[in-house]
Amino acid sequence: MNSPVLIACAHGTRNAEGQAAIRRVMAEIEELRPGLRVLEAYVDVQEPELGGVVEGLPEGTAAVVVPLLLSTGFHIKVDVPKAIKSRPEVVAATPLGPDPRLAELLATHLRAAGLQENDGVLLAAAGSSLPDGSVDSEEQARLLGELLPNKVRVAYGASAQPTVPDGVASLRAELAADGGTGRVFIASYLLATGYFHDQLAKAGADVVAAPLLPSTVLAEIALERYDAVLESLS
Repeated sequence: MNSPVLIACAHGTRNAEGQAAIRRVMAEIEELRPGLRVLEAYVDVQEPELGGVVEGLPEGTAAVVVPLLLSTGFHIKVDVPKAIKSRPEVVAATPLGPDPRLAELLATHLRAAGLQENDGVLLAAAGSSLPDGSVDSEEQARLLGELLPNKVRVAYGASAQPTVPDGVASLRAELAADGGTGRVFIASYLLATGYFHDQLAKAGADVVAAPLLPSTVLAEIALERYDAVLESLS
């Protein structure tokens, strides 16, 4: 019996480096699972668009949409279900985050950027207009906080509060109120470089750590999400 197709569905970006990073994740999924058919798709900005990829599957072809997204939000709740609603043989997995391995990756990037114990950390997520996205980001911050002695707070690039500049200012004030002289580090809770990551440099932090990619961890988590769907259907 053939394994269902894995549709790796990312947000999409106009940034060439970000595009390459996401395609590398898709290639790593194929490398980790030889013989598995992996199709690329996007919910915004880039082609092929998810709905078109699903429509292009031969009738009756089983597939799992694995969102290469970090939290539940509009795309997970609205765009993905809309794209697959007419194809009952196509189902969706959960997003990549929150996950303890992502916390470990964030902590590694922060330490590589020079994080010290007296510094503060602001987890900067893309943001969502839906509450579930904030819940997921807050859980990811909690997981990161378990790995670090630092204060860890959360802020958002768009659609949720606080904004990253406000979060930086608030965390800096919090550190000062405690009598500390530590710096404010931004943990980029983004997959790759692109518009949102570029905006982090303008938020007033002392240091902005690298985004999550490149790392094979994302491909490993994506395959776990795929396998979890298959297990739930068996």
